Amino acid sequence: QVQLVESGGGLVQTGGSLRLSCAASGRSLRNYIMGWFRQAPGKEREFVAAINWSGDSTYYTNSVKGRFTVSRDNAKNTVYLQMNSLKPEDTAVYYCTGRIGSWYANIASGYDFWGQGTQVTVSS
Repeated sequence: QVQLVESGGGLVQTGGSLRLSCAASGRSLRNYIMGWFRQAPGKEREFVAAINWSGDSTYYTNSVKGRFTVSRDNAKNTVYLQMNSLKPEDTAVYYCTGRIGSWYANIASGYDFWGQGTQVTVSS
């Protein structure tokens, strides 16, 4: 059983930056594809980014390409999401998630375990 705890969310102005962390316990993350999703009020949970087990392959949804960077430190059992040039439309609860598989999935049902989420609010 893997437990994930996200941190680093908060309130930031448009154009600002935040770095989310996802710390895992219970099992090593090195065998899992890790991802980030987000959910805004009244909307479905949407895929943001994913990273493979070694960290040398990443994938992003189009709306965050060039602004967000996903990374991982398997020695620290932690995954990160660096978010730059934030926009009000990035406001959401951000969730860290993991799956066993050959590569990423861009739907929430494709993932096996989740964190509790961290709120990101971008003011205009």
